[in-house]
Amino acid sequence: MRLTDFWRRLEQAFGAPYARSFAADHAFGELGGRTIDESIAQGIDTATIWRAVVTNYPDRVPSQLH
Repeated sequence: MRLTDFWRRLEQAFGAPYARSFAADHAFGELGGRTIDESIAQGIDTATIWRAVVTNYPDRVPSQLH
């Protein structure tokens, strides 16, 4: 998944204003306790990051974005 696609999906799921804050502040166990921003900076594949988001927030992520 391209990084631009990842951000588009995150903004669709959480809203543009909240997506960036969410990415900076929420740590995921599936990502070793890293935030989305930390995971991206450390080179973790965006598809892996997206799967962590979907797993933790299935009600927020529209099914067409899974």
